[in-house]
Amino acid sequence: MLVAAAVCPCPPLLVPEVASGAAPELDAARDACADAVGVLAASRPDLLVVVGSAEHGGTFRQGAAGSFAGYGVDVSVRLGPGEPGGQQLPLSLTVGAWLLERAGWADVPVEGLAVAEQLEPGACVGTGEDLAARAARVALLVMGDGSACRTLKAPGYLDERAASFDEVASAALGAADTATLMGLDDRLAYELKVAGRAPWQVLAGAGSDAGLAGRLLYEDAPYGVGYFVGVWS
Repeated sequence: MLVAAAVCPCPPLLVPEVASGAAPELDAARDACADAVGVLAASRPDLLVVVGSAEHGGTFRQGAAGSFAGYGVDVSVRLGPGEPGGQQLPLSLTVGAWLLERAGWADVPVEGLAVAEQLEPGACVGTGEDLAARAARVALLVMGDGSACRTLKAPGYLDERAASFDEVASAALGAADTATLMGLDDRLAYELKVAGRAPWQVLAGAGSDAGLAGRLLYEDAPYGVGYFVGVWS
């Protein structure tokens, strides 16, 4: 059963070494992410699963490694303590592993789940239902950004539909509104470059019968990308 969830954005700029001189611009987001991970720890889960989107889906064992070398810094992380083996985490899970490492996460088993970016909503919901049944007390760290089309300088340029999409999504994340999350338009999300759509719908499936309350800790669109931090408990 799902007992807690944290929703965090997954830009590599969350890592101060990657952001370099621009690091202070995301201090509020980092602080909110730290608070959200604290809520997960306080829920005393039997299992934590880090969920994020990637080009291809897949599962990752505890100890799987990720790196920010592609962003010009020698920073590597592991998904919880353990032998790294041969698995390499995708970016969304690498950022999640960095958040956990920053928080000193060590006492609860952790796994990673990459959700294919274009996995259709029903399959995402079903995946979440399966995750919630994995243990008596399951927690999720859900990594994903909102639209990347909020301003002219955004990665996806300006799209007038982006702000309203993000408003609906952030409100649903803050209210633990699983029905609205399940109903997010996957085609529109793809057009708006929403990296969080599939992971959020996995969360909706996991939390559909959990009766959790939600709270939004952070909402902003630096660099023209929607970033949200929320907790369900």
